[in-house]
Amino acid sequence: MEWYLKVIKNYAVIQGRARRKEYWMFTLFNGIIIFVLAIIEFIIGLKDILTGLYVFAVFLPSLAVNIRRLHDTGRSGWWFLISLIPLIGPIVLLVFTCLDGQPNDNEYGENPKAA
Repeated sequence: MEWYLKVIKNYAVIQGRARRKEYWMFTLFNGIIIFVLAIIEFIIGLKDILTGLYVFAVFLPSLAVNIRRLHDTGRSGWWFLISLIPLIGPIVLLVFTCLDGQPNDNEYGENPKAA
């Protein structure tokens, strides 16, 4: 949960680097929260109101952690736009987020594993 809260606290910080653990723990908690909200909506009879509000609320933190994750692999945050290419783009972005970060400091900051 600390990784999720760390991303939320740095909701608009796109400078620096994000470890794989930070990115994937945030993604995991996002998935769990969206799943729980969808179940609540189904039980109550709402139509995507709660999940829509939640996704809207975490859009900037999600974007920022994606960009910091790309920075950790030595790529510019502009590589996030590759996800707009149908089918291929999201797969390429997934591969980039799964790659290990650069072991040394890079142009985007110091190695978060060393800090």
